[in-house]
Amino acid sequence: MRYELMLPHQIRQAIAENWPVALPLGVLEYHGEHMAVGMDTLAVIKTLDLIEKEMPLVILPPFYYGAASYAVEKPEGNGSVQVGGKALAAFGEDFFYSLLRIGFRNIHAIIHHQTENFAAGMPTDLAFKTGGRQAIFRFLEKEHGEGWWGNEASANYYADHAAGANPFNWVQVHSLMGPEMFGKFPFDHAGEGETSLMLALCPEAVDMAKVGDNKGWYTETAKAASVEVGARGVEMILARLRTLLKG
Repeated sequence: MRYELMLPHQIRQAIAENWPVALPLGVLEYHGEHMAVGMDTLAVIKTLDLIEKEMPLVILPPFYYGAASYAVEKPEGNGSVQVGGKALAAFGEDFFYSLLRIGFRNIHAIIHHQTENFAAGMPTDLAFKTGGRQAIFRFLEKEHGEGWWGNEASANYYADHAAGANPFNWVQVHSLMGPEMFGKFPFDHAGEGETSLMLALCPEAVDMAKVGDNKGWYTETAKAASVEVGARGVEMILARLRTLLKG
């Protein structure tokens, strides 16, 4: 369900049944002359639209304003929007804290941008990971007071973790494409892989007639893109989301 369309009784049901709550997290970034600047975020939005048909799911309004960086092209006339990590972390903390106050405990931000370095982290995902951790600490102190971990009520903390009751799992950040896809699907920027995903998920975001106008090395493989390749990638992503969103 789209969060902005939910009525209070539906929100309470989602809380009671611990539905996963998904934030499509991304950027607006230059993706060659042939593809829309919202590609990274659109890939998340469109795959969540598909997985929503399979399971109870709350989909939050997408956040497009991450740290695109100007590594690919200068922004002038090309469209990349850059918001720094410090601002994003502050936003992320308040945002996740608000969701915890509402009652959600199964929150997932899904990102595609710059995730080839996801284990080490890049500015957008690191900012939201930090914001999520800070929000959880802040919420626990609000609910239980300072010293919450050290008091007797937390004596079973590690046993609870072993049983799966870990409050630091309430907010998680995931890459759309995991390492299990590397080598099985083209991972690139505006090349065959990403262009194929958009052809399969959001064809209005691609104009293959413009591929010849590209100058960047990173777009050289885009001419090989196809709906068939994209559909194969979509199935891999959906398999990943089915696992991640179980909670």
